[in-house]
Amino acid sequence: MRVRYQTRQREEILSYLESVNGRHVTAQEICQYFEKDGVSMGTATVYRQLERLMGEGLVQKYIIDEKSAACFAYIDRKNSCHRPACFHCKCETCGRLIHLDCKELEEIQNHMLQKHGFALDTFRTVLYGTCERCREARV
Repeated sequence: MRVRYQTRQREEILSYLESVNGRHVTAQEICQYFEKDGVSMGTATVYRQLERLMGEGLVQKYIIDEKSAACFAYIDRKNSCHRPACFHCKCETCGRLIHLDCKELEEIQNHMLQKHGFALDTFRTVLYGTCERCREARV
């Protein structure tokens, strides 16, 4: 069994991702967080550590479309996107990615499979629209 070398950067990134559990963040947002906090951490280091964390099964990577940066999310074993259905909404105004844990969408997923023989790829199922914050900002 190979022992994983624990670096300070790895632990800081993992701690940050755990603190924003349930949110999807880009590597750029992670870099900005550490920069704002006065922690020196290069973009290449962030990407390298994210790749390692993904390899360890602690982080999930989401690529929504060719216009958006990849997002990363901490995998909380009790409350993660690794359940049977994991849907996302993407705000077309601000670009925010929102995780949905929704029984009704799971029912649609089951309906599609049972009645139409079509299995949705729930890790890539994204609904586009406008988030609550952006709708309220227009008013």
